[in-house]
Formats: sequence, C-alpha cells, structure tokens
Amino acid sequence: MSAPFYELGAFGEGMSLVWALVIGVAFGWFLERGGMGNARKLAAQFYNTDMAVFKILFSAVVTAMLGLFWLGALGIVEVSLVYVPPTWIVPQLLGGLVFGVGFVMGGLCPGTSCVALSSGRKDGLAVLAGMLFGILVFGEAFPVLQRLYDATPAGTLTLPQLAGIPYPVAVLLVAVVAVGMFRVAEWIEGRTRERLGG
Repeated sequence: MSAPFYELGAFGEGMSLVWALVIGVAFGWFLERGGMGNARKLAAQFYNTDMAVFKILFSAVVTAMLGLFWLGALGIVEVSLVYVPPTWIVPQLLGGLVFGVGFVMGGLCPGTSCVALSSGRKDGLAVLAGMLFGILVFGEAFPVLQRLYDATPAGTLTLPQLAGIPYPVAVLLVAVVAVGMFRVAEWIEGRTRERLGG
C-alpha cells in the first residue's frame, strides 16, 4: 500500500494520534541531541557565531523534500494527497513578524521551548507559558481579529507553481541553493570568529 497512510485509510484517527506522538517525541529527542533546546545556542544564530539552527532546519527541509520527491517518483507516496496548508498573505506575514520577535527575545521557538522544558530548562517554561498566554489572548480577541485573520487568502501555493517551473526542476534548484547556503553559513561563522578574535 502506498502513503500517506492516514489519507488512504490504512489506519484511523486514534492510530494517527499515536503515530503523531511517536514522531513528535523522536523529533524532540533529535532536536535536544542537536543542542536545539539551549536558548544560548539558538540565540547565537542572530549574532552569526553559530549557524547550527539554520543548518539543522534547512537540512530537515531538504531531506523531507528529496525524500518526498523520490518516494513519489517510486510510487510509494501519492504526493497529491500530502496536505499543503493554504496561504493568507497579510496575517501570515504579521504572524511571522511576531514569531521572529518572540524568537529573538526568548531564544526559543514553540518546538524548541517544549524541548527545553522537557530537559528541565526554566527558560523553556517561560517561553511556553508566554506562548500559551498569547494563544489564550488571541482566542479571546478572535471576534475582533477575524477580518484580519481571513484577509488576503491566496489558496495553496507551492514553489513550482509560483516560479512556473516543473516539480523536479524546483527540487533540483532548492537542493543546489541549500548546498550553496551551507557554504555561506560556514563562511559567515568563520568571518565572525575572526572578527571576535576566536
């Protein structure tokens, strides 16, 4: 049977939640092993002294992209059934701005705050508490914010669609850009260490 298994009815909602928990715990464990539960390490990204966040997350994106492409090409995954969230341009730009400011201030994002908390770090608790409080405030203010929330819908957007290029070409271009960006990240780290005398 091909994947995605849930979409094709291989298992029900209960089992999908079990798999979500297993994958989430595994993802958190790998994040912790990669040092992503440490706010100092994450904040170093913004000072160009340690680009590990960029490298790990970009590696995850490229690995998933290549995996999905080849599994689809081999007929193991039905790519058209993989969920792609729709786009709302203005609210998502504002959300990204709020997310970025919070990341810079707290040194953690929602996922890494959970990792930090699970490994006993108090800053993880603080960021997670702030995030939950923000969700509560947003929920209470939703009637006022709903027009903004629903503004500028753009449907489901993908890179091949936006660039007007075939899917395999988009995959190749992203992979090439990734290799180049890893080299750029290492160059930035090296220049910053030289400037700081390290």
